[in-house]
Amino acid sequence: MENIYYIIIVCLIFWYFVYLRKVSEFARSHANKYCTKGNLQFLSIARRSSRLSFSKRQGFFWLSIFDFEFSGDGESQYQGVLILKGYKLDDINIPAYRI
Repeated sequence: MENIYYIIIVCLIFWYFVYLRKVSEFARSHANKYCTKGNLQFLSIARRSSRLSFSKRQGFFWLSIFDFEFSGDGESQYQGVLILKGYKLDDINIPAYRI
């Protein structure tokens, strides 16, 4: 009977890594679309954190925060923050940048 618990734990860990990979792909596409709309050059993206959160309005959801780098003039680089709730884009914060 204890073997079933080990299998469930292994399956949950596997699901979590697959889910994080899928969230990372969505974050990359959101950042790339944002940079394309603003005539910015998208450079890179990295996950800062992912955690389970709760709100009365949405219930339980995974909150993921990503840092992405972009360039406005092709010479300098700036770092923005992208926040996802599940797969959906919640907010993008970028500093003032040179065009």
